[in-house]
Amino acid sequence: MVKELLRKLSDAHGVSGCEGSIRDIIRAEVAGSVDEIREDSMGNLIAVKRGDDFSIMLAAHMDEIGLMVQYIDEKGFIRVVPIGGWFGPVLYTQRVILHGKNGPVMGVLGAKPPHMLKEEERKKEIKIEDMFVDVGAASEDEVKSLGIEIGTPITIDREFTDLAGNRVTGKALDNRVGVAMLIRALQRMESPHTVYAVFTVQEEVGLKGAKVSAYSLNPDCAIATDVTIPGDHPGIEKKDASVEMGRGPVVSIVNASGRGLISDPRMVAWLRETAERKKIPCQVEVGTGGNTDATIIHLERGGIPSVPLSIAARYIHSPVEVVDIGDIEAAINLLVEALRTKPAL
Repeated sequence: MVKELLRKLSDAHGVSGCEGSIRDIIRAEVAGSVDEIREDSMGNLIAVKRGDDFSIMLAAHMDEIGLMVQYIDEKGFIRVVPIGGWFGPVLYTQRVILHGKNGPVMGVLGAKPPHMLKEEERKKEIKIEDMFVDVGAASEDEVKSLGIEIGTPITIDREFTDLAGNRVTGKALDNRVGVAMLIRALQRMESPHTVYAVFTVQEEVGLKGAKVSAYSLNPDCAIATDVTIPGDHPGIEKKDASVEMGRGPVVSIVNASGRGLISDPRMVAWLRETAERKKIPCQVEVGTGGNTDATIIHLERGGIPSVPLSIAARYIHSPVEVVDIGDIEAAINLLVEALRTKPAL
């Protein structure tokens, strides 16, 4: 079941630049379903299914947003910096895991208590630089004895959980959802073409792994699997985010109002026509939100025709992201069917 795979991926930990544990899970999942698995010098995991001379790159970033130790004070409190895009108030009072050299250490994110805030302070957003991690230690030396040092990566301590209906919640569904899509597609696909499934690193800090791998592979076209923001809950209007959870995967025509990616229209048509032919539910979007690996892939070499295939996910970049399992299953079906053919480039 894709849900159980997603549970395994969501509960695992791999902040940008420290994706090793996720990479190990992916390698084990796809072994036996591909002709070659290799890791490049940056840490991208590349799974290859060999076919004819036409090559298709599938990209899903495996990193998650997190934190990193910047400073340990004499009383054992740990100052941190964000790795990836966090909204400060989301982090306050979260429980975290510090991935030290002696193994994981539990901690909590603290800040000045609300009861002690002055009136003007209450009106301001809680910033990450005002927070600290408390692991229960009483000194800097005690923290270091736990294997924690400057540069130790930190992730949120949160477990994947079922919600009502077909919905689930967990951390790092951006983008363990896209990773699960590629794993299951690799296990099922029968394509006449050469397929490079790339599980990329450091997307959350600048699309870095996708840039390196796209340049190296130089594919004929690319699909990036990721998540996107729906407009189906309070606080956001449908005119700003027209897609909904539960209505199938999303083919993005534009990301970030065109400042990021304007998808190749032939790639968009390929996915939409496949969905229509196979009666797979599918949505399209013109988005104002963030970018995906496709944004950087399409600029490599002489230009690589690219398109994102995304899943609507509520509350992204938080520990309680929500997705619909049916959307993921439909996206896997769409990938499998599309890869039997190729875009009219």
